[in-house]
Amino acid sequence: MRYRSGNEFDCSGLTIRAPCSAVGHGALYHSQSPEAFFAHVSGIKIVIPRGPVKAKGLLLSCIRDQNPCIFFEPKILYRSAVEQVPVRDYQLPLSKADVLIEGDDVTLLGWGTQVHVLREVCQMAQDKLNVSCELIDLVTILPWDRETVVKSVNKTGRLLIAHEAPLTGGFGAEIAATIQKECFLHLEAPIQRVAGHDTAFAHVYEPFYLPDKWRCLEAIKHLVNY
Repeated sequence: MRYRSGNEFDCSGLTIRAPCSAVGHGALYHSQSPEAFFAHVSGIKIVIPRGPVKAKGLLLSCIRDQNPCIFFEPKILYRSAVEQVPVRDYQLPLSKADVLIEGDDVTLLGWGTQVHVLREVCQMAQDKLNVSCELIDLVTILPWDRETVVKSVNKTGRLLIAHEAPLTGGFGAEIAATIQKECFLHLEAPIQRVAGHDTAFAHVYEPFYLPDKWRCLEAIKHLVNY
C-alpha cells in the first residue's frame, strides 16, 4: 500500500488472524502451513506463537504495530494448550527468536507447535545419543531473527530446521540458504530439514505426514555422524 500510493496511505495496524497447522483430524481443512507463501509479500509481518502466553503478547504487539501482520494460530493450541496467561496488558517483541534450551552440539529450529516436538527431541537426543541440543523458537517468520540463529549455529556447527509445511519451498529453505552463507566456515555437517511431504494433507495418513520426533531424531544422527 505504501509503495503503490507513494506513501500517501497504508494498511496501518491491520492484523489478520488465521488458523493453521495440524490438529489430529483436520485433513485438508486449514491443516496447511502457508507461512512461506505469505513471506513473498513485502511489507507484512508473519507471526506464529507456540502457546497461549506468547499468543497474547505477540497478538497485542501485532495489533499495535504500524505494519500489516498475519498472525497464524496453530489449531491444536485451541484445545490442548493450557497456561497461566496474565490478565494484564503486555506485549512481546516481534522479530525476536527465543532460545528455549541451550546446548553445544546441534541447533534445533522450529516455530509454532513444532517447537514442542523439538523440545522432546532435545531430551531424546541427550538420553539416547548423548548429544546436547540448543532449541530455538523462531517466533516471527518475517522479518526473522537472523542474528540469534547465526550465533547459535556458529557455536554448535550443526542446524536442524523442522516445520509442518512441505519441504519444497518451505521457509526452512530460506533459513538454510542464509545460514549456509553466513556460517559456512563453522558448519560441521550439511543443514538438515525435516518437514511435511510434498503432497496433499491426508486425513488417515496425517501421522506419517508430520515431522515427528522420530524423524527429527534420525536427522540429528545424520548431523552428528557426518
